[in-house]
Amino acid sequence: MNKQSSLQPIGKFRYLLLTASILTFLLIIMGGIVRVTESGLGCPDWPTCYGQLIPPLRLDSLIEYTHRLIAALTTPFILASAIVGWWKYRAIKWVSRPPLIALIFLAIEIGLGAITVLTELPPEIVAIHLGTALTVLALMLTATVTAFSRRQNPDLPDRLSFRSPFARTTLWTLGAVFVVLVSGAVVAGSDSTRACAGWPLCNGMLFPIDIHQWIHMIHRFIVGISSILVLVVVVRAWRSQRSQTAILPAATLMGLLYLAQAFVGALKTTRDFPVFLLALHVATAAAVWAATVILVVVTGLAGRSPEDEKKEAATRVDFRQHTRDLIMMTRPVVVLLLLVTAYGGMVVGQQGIPPFGLAFWTLLGGALAAGGAQAVNMYVDRDIDRLMQRTANRPLPAGRLTPAEGLAWGLGLCTASIYIVAGFVNSLAALLVLVGILYYVIIYTLVLKRTSAQNIVIGGGAGALPPLVGFASAAGHLNLEAAVLFVLIFLWTPPHFWALAIVRLKDYARAGVPMLPVVSGEAVTRRQIMVYAVFLVVVSMVLPLLGMTGMIYLVSAALLGAWLLYAAWKVWKVEGNKVAWTLYRVSSLYLAFLFTALIADALIRIPTGL
Repeated sequence: MNKQSSLQPIGKFRYLLLTASILTFLLIIMGGIVRVTESGLGCPDWPTCYGQLIPPLRLDSLIEYTHRLIAALTTPFILASAIVGWWKYRAIKWVSRPPLIALIFLAIEIGLGAITVLTELPPEIVAIHLGTALTVLALMLTATVTAFSRRQNPDLPDRLSFRSPFARTTLWTLGAVFVVLVSGAVVAGSDSTRACAGWPLCNGMLFPIDIHQWIHMIHRFIVGISSILVLVVVVRAWRSQRSQTAILPAATLMGLLYLAQAFVGALKTTRDFPVFLLALHVATAAAVWAATVILVVVTGLAGRSPEDEKKEAATRVDFRQHTRDLIMMTRPVVVLLLLVTAYGGMVVGQQGIPPFGLAFWTLLGGALAAGGAQAVNMYVDRDIDRLMQRTANRPLPAGRLTPAEGLAWGLGLCTASIYIVAGFVNSLAALLVLVGILYYVIIYTLVLKRTSAQNIVIGGGAGALPPLVGFASAAGHLNLEAAVLFVLIFLWTPPHFWALAIVRLKDYARAGVPMLPVVSGEAVTRRQIMVYAVFLVVVSMVLPLLGMTGMIYLVSAALLGAWLLYAAWKVWKVEGNKVAWTLYRVSSLYLAFLFTALIADALIRIPTGL
């Protein structure tokens, strides 16, 4: 093919590569769960399970069989990637060749999987099996990242260049992470996972006394050495890669995930190795590898010279202004309101003041999650923020922070929040935090905000999750009370934000954001605000009617509801931005005061007599 054909843009093929990469990632995680749950012999034969196509209803058999199914699903996607890549994009070697090589390694991996089962999990085979799987993932991610990069820039050279010290350090780090993960597989495969209780010492000793303890401690030593390389990469990235929208977030995520892996590893040794932490450790290890591979590929594609990086590193940064802008990216006022609702959920779930430690870690994790999601939202919306008077002075449209810094900061906060809640609260609360982040960033910001007039209505589910997180952190489960708290905030969101949309109608129209007043007009919006306000106040009275709250909440909800309904009625009947702005402020205070009343009521319960 000629040079022009090698520069052709890549269309939907990149989604095929992405799907294959995701399946490979899940395959590695599931394989790790098989190891930590000791389910590898849940199906002692292969390819059937106890001679049957459908496994018996045993946990170990179901886990092992699920692993096999993911492996079976991964194979055709990698095969299709290899065929299509060679057929249509043969001239782009970093897109077409990795899937072909991955296909070979996948065949080896499947064979090793069969050997692993038939030979009862020898540690050396387990390690080779994982190493092969990591290689497959690295190859598929290389093709995927290259394809998406070329989609954005068809003129991107078809090569990976590692000329700068930073780029070469990423390669060393990739090798170190690979050794860490494979040595971890040796620990699991040799039944050495539980050989060392406590951290950083092994059963209180610096020098182990048996082979299993030595295997475990050698793995820890490798982790420590690799940590130095990871730290160097992250520090250099924030000094010399601030202009690189792909490199800086990838380096930041890699560093945080690596730290999280060590954190979870330390926790599991001090908490008698619960299955949840064992599985989280495996999933984090796979995520570290994926982030490191992506970092290496985007660094190689950028091909920056040492001079470019030195020049950027020498650029002076105002630390105080930088700090203020990073905090501004999190929208602290919005986060504070969400924390009030989260703490309200905790108090209701606890039926009293929650323990200080539990409250601290829940609110810290919630603050990081909410702030991180807001920062990612600002990164995505940086183009339309320039067009709106209300948002034009934000750090990204104003140019005080680079897009790479904004995205890295947001993703970093989100990642930290999940591990803080998972490590210090519980798995259900951590899952809800993750759902909230994905809901806000993907469903609302990326999908709905610019496409639907119902963006605020559907997207309101993200803002309604904090009280569920608080409730789950205190109670360990969800119930009808938690559901009512969710519905309260879900119904509160439209009148609150539509009031702002009326005030900022020209801004949203100029930016092309299809808010309801832009699409359907102010009259429809004002009527919808009144409808949602009525439903909100009605639902707020459900808790005392069900006997879930006392007199303090009942009186407060009634008075606050009357205040809100009056403000909404004014918006419905009186035109002008003044009444809409008043409702916007009143609705904020309404939610804060309502949850404050909920907290007070849980602490001082006075029966309503209803």
